[in-house]
Amino acid sequence: MKIDMHVHVVGTGTGGTGCWYRPRGLTRLGAPFLVRSVGLTSRDLAGPDFDRVYAKRLLGFVRGSSLDRALLLAHELPYRDDGTPLPERASFYVPNAYVLRLAAEHPEFMAAVSIHPSRRDAFEELERCLAAGAAALKCLPNVQGIDWNDRRHTRFLERMAEAGLPLLAHTGSERTMPVMDAKLADPRVLTRPLEIGVTCIAAHCGTGTMLVDPDYLDVFAGMTERFPHLYGDNSALAALNFRLRPSALRRLTSGPLAQRILHGSDLPVPVSGLLAWAGGMLSWRDCRAAARIENPLERDAQLKRRLGFDAATFTRSADVLRGARA
Repeated sequence: MKIDMHVHVVGTGTGGTGCWYRPRGLTRLGAPFLVRSVGLTSRDLAGPDFDRVYAKRLLGFVRGSSLDRALLLAHELPYRDDGTPLPERASFYVPNAYVLRLAAEHPEFMAAVSIHPSRRDAFEELERCLAAGAAALKCLPNVQGIDWNDRRHTRFLERMAEAGLPLLAHTGSERTMPVMDAKLADPRVLTRPLEIGVTCIAAHCGTGTMLVDPDYLDVFAGMTERFPHLYGDNSALAALNFRLRPSALRRLTSGPLAQRILHGSDLPVPVSGLLAWAGGMLSWRDCRAAARIENPLERDAQLKRRLGFDAATFTRSADVLRGARA
């Protein structure tokens, strides 16, 4: 079973989905490129049926690709430590109920819910999501203000470990959403969950935008030697974001670290092989061949194969995500 385990849901609330989209800063500048990457326009984004159209596009992309399933990501609000939500600090919101509904309606989809552990109803929401078939819990610690090493989250993490619910956490650069605490981009934010027994996936493997943000790939790699249940995903590594460099690609596609990498696209982040070609990591022929693939999920998958990620990268998620093989 081949899985893309990093696909974002975006919605404006049409059709009663509960989503909202309020781009700020760089997110506002990038909005036209994000919708264009899935074959839509800014007019569609402002239309009365955007959420249904976007979900239908995702379903078509999975069905028209070499992949079998996609993990759809909910998106939580930032919270203060006292449980106060901070919607004014967020660019978009996707409720758990929506991704769980999409996964229930379409076997091609799985749901990654998003729950801030400081929420006053965090445990109740976790139980609801587990009962509804959540495959993972997704968070952006630096954006949502989650320090997983805070011992106040111990019981929450213990329940995740008991239920076999993996934690997919953004690590490394974040340049598209407001950041609450840049230090929480460090993969070491996952130390306590790993010690408790939660399987963790460091999205982007801690990579940083070159010359701009810290790069934590060495930290991530070192942590995999200590924690056998730590993985990374290669999402956004075939995009125009300066995350990938030749030395990083060699480490991620060969040796022991390659056995911990899962495939993810980061859709709707635009997929392109141009920077990989410019960095000498991809031939011009392969770059152009991928560019001719209209389906962005398949284009990303083909680029990852051409960059050297092996077949197991695409199937490993089936043994990591909760209930994937079912």
